[in-house]
Amino acid sequence: MATDDSRADTDVGSDPTTALSERELEALHEVELGLEWAQRAQGYLLEFHHATGHGMDHLYRAETHLRATGHDDLADTIRDDLLPHGVVDEDRWSYDILETFQESLLVETRALEHRVRQELADGQRHVRERKQEREWKRRAEE
Repeated sequence: MATDDSRADTDVGSDPTTALSERELEALHEVELGLEWAQRAQGYLLEFHHATGHGMDHLYRAETHLRATGHDDLADTIRDDLLPHGVVDEDRWSYDILETFQESLLVETRALEHRVRQELADGQRHVRERKQEREWKRRAEE
């Protein structure tokens, strides 16, 4: 726990982090926000993965229609060049990018956030928000 003299004014009964300084609270909050934004990024990657898949499904159906109407050269281009192509190079598909992100940066960010919460706040989440909630409720009661 902290050894800094500038302690946060928190409610001892409901908050195990009464010994945290304002700077420690802010650091904890920033780590939590970092994780939340990484989770949002995962959502964007999921959206990218699904949108790419839907686009490829349309191209797959277009291949069938082109072939049925005698446009084999165009159908072959879709089959041979576009459908097997990755999204960032020849080999990496959208699911691969998503999985790599989930298994590396996202896992590492979650682990750091958990470690910071354990070491600074006895595992409690949203400490800064809880403090703000208590303050706003206190003000409303005055």
